[in-house]
Amino acid sequence: MQVEVVKSKIHRVKVTGADLNYIGSITIDTALMEASNIIEGEKVSIVNVNNGERFETYAIPGTRNSGEICLNGPAARKVHQGDIVIIISYGIMDFEEAKSFKPSIVFPNENDNSLT
Repeated sequence: MQVEVVKSKIHRVKVTGADLNYIGSITIDTALMEASNIIEGEKVSIVNVNNGERFETYAIPGTRNSGEICLNGPAARKVHQGDIVIIISYGIMDFEEAKSFKPSIVFPNENDNSLT
């Protein structure tokens, strides 16, 4: 049997931008992507702490150490600059493997989205 489990999580980061006219996706500071083990093009779930919106998109890398978290395309309508979001990705694995799997979870500074 296989189960879907949390693989990666960026917990409580501040939205720095929303670009309705971009093709789509979420731009994430490359340092945050690497720390959380999220790769370019990976499907992610976004949970907006401010308004309860939950939606899916895919990750694209932003400028390293910029703190950038920008929702692009239609997803831009579900956030406002300054909102706090949680970014989650999931993986499918064998049930027994999942019992001991440890996800990559990061807790950035909510003021500037830095890892320090």
